Amino acid sequence: MSVQDILAAENELTHMLGAQQAVVLSTRVRLARNLSGFPFPGWAKPAQRKEIANRCIDAFSKFPRFRKAHVFKMGDLPDMERAVLVERHLVSKELAAGKSGAAVISRDQTCSVMINEEDHIRLQVVKAGWHLRGTWNIAEQLDEALGASLGLAFSDRLGFLTACPTNVGTGLRASAMVHLPGLCLAGHIEKVSRALNQDGLAVRGWLGEGTEAAGNIFQISNQQTLGLSEDAIMKHLGTWIKSLVEQEWNARRKLAAEEGPRFVDRIARSLGVLRSAYLLSSAESMNMLSHLRMACDMGCLPEANRHIIDRLMIEGQPAHVQARRGEELDSDGRDMRRAASIREALVSFPEVGPPTP
Repeated sequence: MSVQDILAAENELTHMLGAQQAVVLSTRVRLARNLSGFPFPGWAKPAQRKEIANRCIDAFSKFPRFRKAHVFKMGDLPDMERAVLVERHLVSKELAAGKSGAAVISRDQTCSVMINEEDHIRLQVVKAGWHLRGTWNIAEQLDEALGASLGLAFSDRLGFLTACPTNVGTGLRASAMVHLPGLCLAGHIEKVSRALNQDGLAVRGWLGEGTEAAGNIFQISNQQTLGLSEDAIMKHLGTWIKSLVEQEWNARRKLAAEEGPRFVDRIARSLGVLRSAYLLSSAESMNMLSHLRMACDMGCLPEANRHIIDRLMIEGQPAHVQARRGEELDSDGRDMRRAASIREALVSFPEVGPPTP
């Protein structure tokens, strides 16, 4: 099975098969679990890690949501293909960097399992838009099936046992991927990030911990699990996401009102560059595509075009560009192919208009 199968398939996140949202791109629920009777991956011997992987792959392959799933062993994949899985948020950078890990990915790419990363199992469910409760319901069903199939490390006093103390308890990490160009352009994003951190939420970049917020996109997630119920974690995150959506829309409307023609000009210049550039780096294309996405949200461009921009944001990442080309490319080669793909995708876009009231 090849990563090319992942690239070729239409899925909810790259083709927006689910409900579209202006600010919240996607919702994710991740559960950390470990098998009882085995040391955590960092302490396990190679033979133990192999047995863990085999047990987990066998268990998940029997679940209906993972029927005919993609199964990848990191040690068997070239660097470029592992990078594609990271860019798609299907595996972490840590799993991709090792050789003993594996991943099981559902055909529609909404459910994925990382095996032998920091914990034996990192189960995640991702849905387009803001669907926290629905995403949790799927994760909970899979977790119940997992518990019935495999013995999990659990303490009556502490809850689920994990390699990192911050995940002990529910083992739940709930998050939302949010697009915040208004708050960024208005200079408010640092203040908002501090408030989120002070209230127990983590703010990370496009590809997670240690990465920048490319395209004004951020991951917001809970930091604490011990002592909190799943409902409490999700309610806390949901309250903040609702507030962020309101703040973002207020920032956009204020910018549009105060800047007037300059607001439209910024978007029009981004569209002009993207439709004519011969070389485009990943960072600059993400930032200009962010302007176009905001334009679709505010009526400056047709809302129906938003899914094209979302797809370009994913497919314009370095490993995706190379994988679609079928070869490794130097920096100029990637920038040239990225620019060509974006020019082709935007050729039918209309001219930018003023925001709708």
